[in-house]
Amino acid sequence: MHTLNAENRDMLKKERQEFILHQLNLHNKVLSADLCRNMNVSDDTIRRDLQELSQTGRLIKVHGGALSKSFHKAFDRQMVYSIDSKHVIAQKTAQLVQNGMYILTAGGTSILEFAKSLDPQLNATFFTCSLNAAIEFAHHPSIEVVMIGDKVSKDSMLTTGANAVQTIESIQADLCILGINSLDTSFGLSENDWEVVQIKKAMIKASKKTICIGISEKLNSQQKIKVANMDEIDILITELDPNHPTLAPFKRQGITIY
Repeated sequence: MHTLNAENRDMLKKERQEFILHQLNLHNKVLSADLCRNMNVSDDTIRRDLQELSQTGRLIKVHGGALSKSFHKAFDRQMVYSIDSKHVIAQKTAQLVQNGMYILTAGGTSILEFAKSLDPQLNATFFTCSLNAAIEFAHHPSIEVVMIGDKVSKDSMLTTGANAVQTIESIQADLCILGINSLDTSFGLSENDWEVVQIKKAMIKASKKTICIGISEKLNSQQKIKVANMDEIDILITELDPNHPTLAPFKRQGITIY
């Protein structure tokens, strides 16, 4: 997460809550401890902010933090943060999928937008742990959808656990397409949910190529748990032009940029 400057330590409630909501838009989940540290405020202050935002329907309060409502209701495009940028990303990603491919995907709003952008004539097989993604892929007229089953994580709306990992390990996929939570050139791809990390690690290992997709705001940030090193990522897709200066450090790491 991005830490606030020192002059913002005595933030007004409105500013604090806008910061919380922005972090949720970017990362789907926030931890109270991280918010306290990044805004230099007390546990009680954060608890009150999260409670108020929950009561007004702007987030889902959970033990130790909060979840984004747009993440859990991603089928409502009006609630999705930066939807126009995600549509651009989806269009670019869809062009890389070819007939006959086996593809592993996790969840997230960029993945759902990608599913909507697939060519109606495409014949491919999608394996996913995401409940929302499985539903969206199932609307496609000619692709096969395989839901990888196990325990459902209410935080991520993904199936997670040993059985899901075992199933993924038995697949030889052409592509692994993952939504970005955080990505930077020093720490790599990172997440804030241990069980989701295990799923994504297994997907990367089971695939010939790994594609990371996400809005550029998620670049140059870190979460607590590493998913993959930079050399495990083959392709990065954002809404930016591939020659944008923001993407140059990733290109120098040998990643193909779209």
